[in-house]
Amino acid sequence: MADMVLGVGAGVFVLALLWVLVLLLCVLLSRASGIARFSITFVLLGALIITSVLLLFPRASEFPEPEGEMKIVDGFFIGRYVLLALLSAIFLGGLFLVLTHHLLEPIYAKPLRSR
Repeated sequence: MADMVLGVGAGVFVLALLWVLVLLLCVLLSRASGIARFSITFVLLGALIITSVLLLFPRASEFPEPEGEMKIVDGFFIGRYVLLALLSAIFLGGLFLVLTHHLLEPIYAKPLRSR
């Protein structure tokens, strides 16, 4: 079970890579002229045969082996709290600077009307 990515095994990625390469080769061969254009059918038949062989002969057993008890350990525990403290200090420092800038904004006197 350790070799699974996104819930699927390596075989799905092998089949996807096979069909992407086959479709790319078919696109390239469709631009060819003459007898090379008709080799697309052989490429598709070859891909179908390889796919059926890979699907009919699986490598792993149908029943997975029972797994032992899993222990969850947080290895980045200290680093996470250091990062949290650093971000909290930066946030509080920025909040202090914004409030001091807002409170210490100069208020200019309005000119007196002299008549």
